[in-house]
Amino acid sequence: MYRQILIPTDGSELAHKGVVHGLSLAQAVGAKIIVLTVEAFNPYDASESRMKHAREHAALILNEIANEAKAVGVECETLQLVQHDPDVAIVAAAKEKSCDLIVMASHGRSGIAAALLGSVTAKVLVHTAIPVLVCH
Repeated sequence: MYRQILIPTDGSELAHKGVVHGLSLAQAVGAKIIVLTVEAFNPYDASESRMKHAREHAALILNEIANEAKAVGVECETLQLVQHDPDVAIVAAAKEKSCDLIVMASHGRSGIAAALLGSVTAKVLVHTAIPVLVCH
């Protein structure tokens, strides 16, 4: 049924729920997972040290999830992108990698930040034809 599952994460506790569900589903159906982090590029706050720190943090997140996948026998590819709009990167990565499912948390932020910045998950739902499993 599913062969390639894209799992975007920002490393938050809520996003990890999406990772857990995606990993469990992949294990059950024998699918490969592609775990994606997207650093939201802001040209006004793009110092080299900040970008380096963000890349290092994302690499730690991806490595941890790759180890979780390996522990349960799920093939895992990791992908780290920098993009102004994370939803655009998620939709593009899912298409480029021929994913047949996207598994993601409802949102990684909470409170006023989520209201002001909008929901990446909602934008992904609007802009992709690929099925999306939303976890919360």
